Amino acid sequence: MPIKSVKTKTTKQPEIEAAASKRAQAAAKKTKASVSVKTAAKQKIEKTPKVSKAQKPIAIPKKKAVIKKPQAKAHILKEAIEKPVLKSPALLPRPQEEIKTVPPVAEKKPVAIHEEKKIAAPEKKPETVQKKVSLEPPSIVKKEPEVAIPLAAPVKEMKIIEANFPIALKDLAVGLNEKPVVIIKKLLDLKVIAHLNFPLNEEVAKKIALDYGYEIKRKPTEEELLFKEHEAQDISKLKARPPIVTFMGHVDHGKTSLLDAIRESKVAESEYGGITQHIGAYSVSLSQGKITFLDTPGHEAFTAMRARGALITDIVVIVVAADDGIMPQTIEAIDHAKDAKATIVVAINKIDKPQANSDQVKKQLSELGFTPEDWGGKTITVGVSAKTGQGIDDLLGMIILEAEMLELKADPTALASGVVLEAKISEGRGTVVTLLVQNGTLKPQDAIIVGPYFAKVRAMFNEYGKHITEALPSMPVEILGLSGLPEAGERFFALSDEKKAKELAGKRKDLLREKDLRPLQMMSLEDLSNQIKEGKIKELKVILKADVAGSLEAINETFKKFTTSEVRLNIIHQGIGSINVSDVILAEASGAIILGFHVDTDERSKQEANKTGVDIRTYNVIYELVNDIKTALEGLLEPKLKKVFLGRIVVRQVFTLSKSGVIAGCYVEKGKITRSAKISLVRNGGLIHEGTIQSLKRFKDDVREVTEGMECGVSLAGFSGIMAGDSIEAYDVEKIARKL
Repeated sequence: MPIKSVKTKTTKQPEIEAAASKRAQAAAKKTKASVSVKTAAKQKIEKTPKVSKAQKPIAIPKKKAVIKKPQAKAHILKEAIEKPVLKSPALLPRPQEEIKTVPPVAEKKPVAIHEEKKIAAPEKKPETVQKKVSLEPPSIVKKEPEVAIPLAAPVKEMKIIEANFPIALKDLAVGLNEKPVVIIKKLLDLKVIAHLNFPLNEEVAKKIALDYGYEIKRKPTEEELLFKEHEAQDISKLKARPPIVTFMGHVDHGKTSLLDAIRESKVAESEYGGITQHIGAYSVSLSQGKITFLDTPGHEAFTAMRARGALITDIVVIVVAADDGIMPQTIEAIDHAKDAKATIVVAINKIDKPQANSDQVKKQLSELGFTPEDWGGKTITVGVSAKTGQGIDDLLGMIILEAEMLELKADPTALASGVVLEAKISEGRGTVVTLLVQNGTLKPQDAIIVGPYFAKVRAMFNEYGKHITEALPSMPVEILGLSGLPEAGERFFALSDEKKAKELAGKRKDLLREKDLRPLQMMSLEDLSNQIKEGKIKELKVILKADVAGSLEAINETFKKFTTSEVRLNIIHQGIGSINVSDVILAEASGAIILGFHVDTDERSKQEANKTGVDIRTYNVIYELVNDIKTALEGLLEPKLKKVFLGRIVVRQVFTLSKSGVIAGCYVEKGKITRSAKISLVRNGGLIHEGTIQSLKRFKDDVREVTEGMECGVSLAGFSGIMAGDSIEAYDVEKIARKL
C-alpha cells in the first residue's frame, strides 16, 4: 500500500539524521532542533488520509540535498560567524544554491513524490534560511562604496562684469565691491597715479579685476546690438541667389558694347524701352536662372568701392579683343579682380573680325598664369561678338555654371542688407540711391541706415523704372527718401527699430565730423614695421611701375632674394608706364605702397594719393629702390634681444610705508643699478620676479643710478613681495637688428 511505503521510508530517516548529528558536534543543538521539526513532519505524514485517485497531484523537483546535509549548513553558519566579511567575492561560499528549497506549497494541497505518486506533506522552510539571507553577496557588495574616493578640487568660476571702456575708477570699484582708495593703491604699484574719475583702459581694468576673481568683458555698443540681428543667420532658410557679375577690360575692347548686346538680347523690349536713365545694374532672366550685371565705369570704380569695404561681385568677366590681345589695362583689371578674390571668366570679344586671333589671346593668358580650360588649365574662356551676338548664350551659360559651383546663397526672410552702387540728386525726386541687395528682402517703409544717413524707404523702383513692392537678394533697386548722398561702396542695413536707427545715424554723423577735423594719417614705408608688430599686416604689399620691361625684370629678380619664412614681399601689380590714378586706388584698397623706377606721377594721381594717404616713392637709381625695400623688410624681422648685465644688489632690510608702499634697503654688491634698468629678483637661487624699478633713492633723494659699494632704497613696479636676503640683478636689453 502507498501509505506503508511511506512509513518504510520515514523509519530509516532517524538513522541518517543520527549519523549526521555525530559528524556535526559543533552544531549539535541546532541539528537536534531541525531533527525534531522533521520528525513532526513524518508523524503528520503517517496520519494523512488516503487521497483519491481523482485528485491531481502537483509535481515538484527533487531536493534531497536540503535535508541530507545539515552538517554543511552548520559549517556555513560557523564560518559566517567567524568570518563575517570576506576579502574577495571569489572566496565567498555559495549558500544561496543550498537555500533554494522547495517552494512553499499550500497546506491543503498534498503533493506527489517523484514518479511513485506518493503523498507527501508540505515541507516547511528551515528556520536557518532567514539567517542565511544575510550571507548573500549583495550584503558584502554594499560595503565596497565605504572606501574613500578622493574628490577633485572644485573649479573656481570667474565672475563676469560688463563695462564700456574707458571705465571710471569709481565705477570699477562698485563693480568689484571694493573701496576706491584700495584700487588707487593698486594702481600706484603699476606706476599709475589715479583719482576717483580716472579713466582706466581695458588692459589695466582687466588686470585689477583679475586680482578679485572677476573677468571684465566689453559691453556691446548700441550699434553692435542693433546690427546683431544681421549677424545671426538661420542656415535652414538659406536659398540659392543669382550671381552678381562685373565686366572689366581695356577701354576699347568692347566691354560696354557686350553689356548692351546682352541687355538687348535678353531683356524684353517693353522693359528695355522703359529705361529712362542708366542705373549701373540690371538683371537678365534665363531658362537656367537669373544673372545680375554691374556696369561700373571701369576697374578703378570697382576697386574704389572695394576700398570702402564692399565685396560686391561674385564673378568678374575680363573682356579682351581678339584682334588686339591683352593690353596694360587688361593686366590691371586682372590684378584688381585677383586682389578682390573674385572668380575670373575671360570673354574674347570681336571674334567676327578677319584679323581676330583667339589662340594668341589664350597664349598671352597662359603667360599670365591663366591657362584656358581647352588648353588643360582652369580658366574659362568664351569667344563672343557684341556686334553679331555670336557666343553670348555660351558666355551666359558658363556664368550660370560657375555660379552653381560657387553655391551662392542668401536668406530672403532676413532684414535687408547690401551695398550702395550710386547716389544722385534728381529734380522732383530728391535723393535717389541705387542699392544692391545682398541678403534679405527690402520693402517700402523699411528703416535703413547708410553710413551717417537714415531713410524710411518711400518708394522703390527696379532697373526699368517700374514700381516694385520688394527687392530680393542680388537684385538692384532705386530708393527715395535717404537723408543724404552716400558714397558708392557704402554698406546699408535695414533695422527693425526705426527710432534707434535714426539716433545711430546722428551719432555716426558726429563721429564723421570729428574725423574730418583730424589730420590724415599717411601710411609710409617707415610705418610698416610698427604695423607688422601690431599684427595689422602680415606682408609688405607693393605696386611696381618701371620705364621698360628690362627694369621690371631686374627689380623682380632682386626682390626674390628678400622673401623668407618670416617676411613676404607681395607685388600685387606691376607694369610699364607712369603712375596713374588706378594704381593709387588699388594701393588704397589693398594697403600697398607704390614704387616707381624712372617714371613720373601725374598731378591727379598725386592729389589722389594725398587724399587717401597712399605712399608713392620714385627712384632713378635701382640700388636706392632695392636698399629701401631691404631696410623696410629687415624692420619687419623681429630683432634679437640680448641682456647686458649692469650690476647686482642685495636686500638687507624691508620697510613698509603707508604712502610709498614696500621699500627695500639695499647694498650694491657689484657694478651699478640704474633707474631705467630691467631687474630679476632671485631668492635661494630661484627666479621670483622680473620687472622694472619704480623708484631709486639715496637717502631721501631720487637718483638715476647707484654705483658699487653704496647703499640705496629700491621699490619695484607691481611687486611688493620682496624679502630681506633677496638678490636683485639689474640689466639692460639690447636689440640687435637682423639682416636678410
